[in-house]
Amino acid sequence: MQQAASVSAPEAEFSIKKIIAPLLAVIIGMIMVILDSTVVNVAIPNLQSYFNTSLNAIQWTITGYTLALAAVIPLAGWMTDRFGSKRIFLITIALFTLGSVLCALAQTADQLVLFRVIQGIGGGMVSPIGMAMIFKLAPPEKRGSVMGMLGIPMLLAPAAGPILSGWLIGLATWHWIFLINLPIGIAALIVGSKYLPKGDRQKTPSLDVLGMILAPIAFSMLAYGVSESRNGWTERSTLTGLIVGGVALIFFIFVELNRKQPLLELRVFGSSDFVRGVVLTWMSQVALMGSILMVPLYLQNILHYTPLKSGLTTLPMAICSAVFMPIGGRLFDKIGARPLAFVGLGIISGALFILSQIDTETTRTMIMFPLGMMGAGMGLSMMALNTHVLNSAPRKLVSRVTPLTTASQQVIMSFAIAGMTGYLSSRMTHHITAGVDPVAGSTAAFGDTFFLTASIACVGVLVSLILRKPKVKDEAPAPGAKGQPASDVDASMMIGH
Repeated sequence: MQQAASVSAPEAEFSIKKIIAPLLAVIIGMIMVILDSTVVNVAIPNLQSYFNTSLNAIQWTITGYTLALAAVIPLAGWMTDRFGSKRIFLITIALFTLGSVLCALAQTADQLVLFRVIQGIGGGMVSPIGMAMIFKLAPPEKRGSVMGMLGIPMLLAPAAGPILSGWLIGLATWHWIFLINLPIGIAALIVGSKYLPKGDRQKTPSLDVLGMILAPIAFSMLAYGVSESRNGWTERSTLTGLIVGGVALIFFIFVELNRKQPLLELRVFGSSDFVRGVVLTWMSQVALMGSILMVPLYLQNILHYTPLKSGLTTLPMAICSAVFMPIGGRLFDKIGARPLAFVGLGIISGALFILSQIDTETTRTMIMFPLGMMGAGMGLSMMALNTHVLNSAPRKLVSRVTPLTTASQQVIMSFAIAGMTGYLSSRMTHHITAGVDPVAGSTAAFGDTFFLTASIACVGVLVSLILRKPKVKDEAPAPGAKGQPASDVDASMMIGH
């Protein structure tokens, strides 16, 4: 890709037109995978009844999917280097689609859990590979706009999942929440095979065997331990997952920092610009969970909304995120990430503070309004921060950096979900034991949880003030490439430190 300074306006315009078709292929694939992260939640009671099994058993349809996602994400970088990004992207889409069809055909709860794992194995690599491909194709001066378009499914799909699930279950049966992926998957395969560029394979990428063993253990066991914390942080399953995952993670970090061609490029944390951006994306994820997770819980458990009505109530967030995401992308190309992160996180924190004031008299409109604010804030800031993070790394390392950021966000989201649900439960106990009416006490507990999330978003607003535009080395050789030893790569990652 030519440098921005040498690209004329017609050439830049041609580049943007050229990227629309592959961008569409990646968006279709990402929407399908991200939808399934939330679409099953609404169907849990139906699945429990259909298979006549316990809630704990059917919860593994979510846990197994999450563990599979966490396990394979770190492998995405090496797989694309070895076999090419286009080939692996299409294979993972095909595997996810196959897993979806198998889920719809499941005859027992155990079969459904197994097929959800197959879905997760396929889906885990879709987002990091897709983001890396589009980032490399985008001209530097247009990356914000292009990545903003790519970010639409990342915010739209989680919010649309409960709506789609509630509608399909009400109209037909739970089988269709999986069967709907068949036409979407076929469309992604057709568009991707035709328009995605041929893979950027490395000649002989070394196989980090120890890293490939430790990474899935570390990330999947951490995700497992956190998911089991719903039964208590001192439970054996929780402690086992956290201890095994934590020890594996420590060994993994040690191994990767001493590899010339690591599975995940942890040396990129030597860039202070990268670290600031990553920390802010983590805070954004926590704030996002504060709305995507807590609001449906409040609507269904306290106000007794149906899943469909609950999903429709959160629709303003999806609409506003879809509207403001491209706007945030275009503004990123002109003004950078700092003002967008500051304004976006400021709007998010304001929305969460409004939600923290809910009580038994709060109307549906007064819930939908701050949710629209949440969508606008996320649209402005989320992909701006993700693009900032990728700009902070040498261009040829993007395929190794996107799995790193995706895997870390997966773990952070798991901790955020567990932490917020645990805090919600403790506040409910506090209010109810204090003699407050159970409904009022539960509502107050949700308000306390929103206030905590708003406070985290406020910290993010302050952190955004120290963001700065990273110096990008787009032509930096890959680690261990001829003519550049590992130490030089380390130095290139320390830009701005």
